[in-house]
Amino acid sequence: MRFGNQLLLSVFVLLGGLCLWVYLSADAARTLVSMGVPEAAVAVINPAASEAHGEPAGEGDAAQATPKGGNAGQPVLVAISPVGTGTVNDRLAAIGDGEAIQSVTVMPQATGTINEILVSSGDEVKKGQVLARLDDEEQVVLRDQAEVLLRSAREKADSYRNLRSFSRLEVLDAQIAEETAQLALTTVELALKRRSIVAPIDGIVGIVAVNIGDNVTTASNVVSIDNRSELLVDFWAPERFAVQVKPGMPVEASSVSRAGQIFEGSVESIDNRVDPASRTIRLRARIPNGEDQLRAGMSFGVTMRFPGETYPSVDPLAVQWDSQGSFVWQIVDGKSVKTRVRIVQRNPDAVLVAAELKEGDQVATEGLQRVREGGPVRTAGDKTPEVASR
Repeated sequence: MRFGNQLLLSVFVLLGGLCLWVYLSADAARTLVSMGVPEAAVAVINPAASEAHGEPAGEGDAAQATPKGGNAGQPVLVAISPVGTGTVNDRLAAIGDGEAIQSVTVMPQATGTINEILVSSGDEVKKGQVLARLDDEEQVVLRDQAEVLLRSAREKADSYRNLRSFSRLEVLDAQIAEETAQLALTTVELALKRRSIVAPIDGIVGIVAVNIGDNVTTASNVVSIDNRSELLVDFWAPERFAVQVKPGMPVEASSVSRAGQIFEGSVESIDNRVDPASRTIRLRARIPNGEDQLRAGMSFGVTMRFPGETYPSVDPLAVQWDSQGSFVWQIVDGKSVKTRVRIVQRNPDAVLVAAELKEGDQVATEGLQRVREGGPVRTAGDKTPEVASR
């Protein structure tokens, strides 16, 4: 007997819950109708749901289908946000290696022993400045000898020209001997000049690689000189940027050694072909280094920005999904319209989409669960029809 009472009580509780569910939710009423429950029975509990389904609650009961205070046609409360515009950020980021705008390794022009070193690491030198000297005693002797021979040949040629007792052929031989002596002196002076190792460019001296007393040849590295008033940074960009990059475009570079600092420069040159293996193209940027903060050989993070296309911008909460893809609920004349969108770029505060939207259009961002195609909607500041009619 007790079991029968408990069973009966459970049935009543379940029926009550079902009736409450149908009364509060129009979707529940439609679900029961689709399962075969008579619409007349559903209309007894929720007449408005039966009318929304498209048929009267029952024969001769049309007046009961839309009772006073029913929810049929009630606008859905939503939050809205205006459509803006945004630009697609097309950005290139790459790693590059820096080198001085001019860099040379100085080698002797002659073989010999280092007699004197006139610079040290870090010195600033000018083009033509003497860096070191080789032993030159032999060249000095040869120069003096050539000067003596030249004087002798010159005096002989002068005397032959002034005296009429010599033939034209003898005078010509004397002139040739003078010119030969002059060429010999020039050759010896050039050899003596090459005993001095000079700077071929303006720049900063690196570590001197030789010592006094070292025997060097024309293949010996004496010192390196860098003109680092500007740096050239080589980096590689994907081939999709090959036609977008132009000489003179701005470039931003950052170095690990100067964390937080941005060095501005411009594109110096662009390679004439794309590497078929990596599908990248080599670019070279010029970075000013007037304060001498950068060094050749540093690695740089290079950034370039390109103007992108403009697209409608919507709140991320407005984008919804269904079986056909993404869409937003556009609010037009107080009604909801499903507008298909294609997401172009996601940003932290907005989503750029390709859609039939223009700046200033309104889209719903909250309260989307009950929004239906063509259904009435209202915002937080609007009054419901019942309140407006009082």
